[in-house]
Amino acid sequence: MRVLVVEDNEDLQVAVPAALRSAALAVDLAGTIAAADEALFVNAYDCVVFDRLLPDGDSIGYVRHRREQGWAVPVLFLTGLDTLADRVDGFEYGGDDYLVKPFAVAELTARVLSLCRRAGTGRTPVLRYTDVEMDTGRREVRRGGVLLGLTAKEFAVLEYLITRPDRTVSRSELIEHCWDSAADPMSNVVDATIRRLRGKLRTPDLIEAVRGQGYRLIPVDGF
Repeated sequence: MRVLVVEDNEDLQVAVPAALRSAALAVDLAGTIAAADEALFVNAYDCVVFDRLLPDGDSIGYVRHRREQGWAVPVLFLTGLDTLADRVDGFEYGGDDYLVKPFAVAELTARVLSLCRRAGTGRTPVLRYTDVEMDTGRREVRRGGVLLGLTAKEFAVLEYLITRPDRTVSRSELIEHCWDSAADPMSNVVDATIRRLRGKLRTPDLIEAVRGQGYRLIPVDGF
């Protein structure tokens, strides 16, 4: 799942993405409404976290305008504006949730995950492939009933492969959907993550490298 954080406070530009990435979310960052608009034009997001007061205006006006055009991506307003009128405006102008600063990082993460799941309600919360069971709500993976200790990035890669079981997924596609804009597409981060993931999944091997193309899941006898 991919989230856009629109925030101009330097401390929160570090803290908020770090918290969301720890929950296996890919995070892009924008500091202005104009930068957010460009990111939204280029990428698909499951949720957008908007600060209200940004250098180029109040983001609720931008959100209302996009809602009028049929834009449906869930929005959480993260702001220091805390009057009843401010909260009502946040919802009336198209926000789906409203969290006031200062806030607890755990609460922010839980709210964003909830909005992301709302955006993907067509996807079953428990994914299965052969003897692997992936609970996307609890962020747990089991193989043969044994709980596996996956990192957030390993979880994201496996989830992406399991939701595309019948085709080969390229490295660039995994970079785009499982990492954020800070990732280097020329690095070996995908290969290293896949290598660790294959080790944790144990045998029989579940992930196959397709030379010059990427990776795909392997059918296992008996399933």
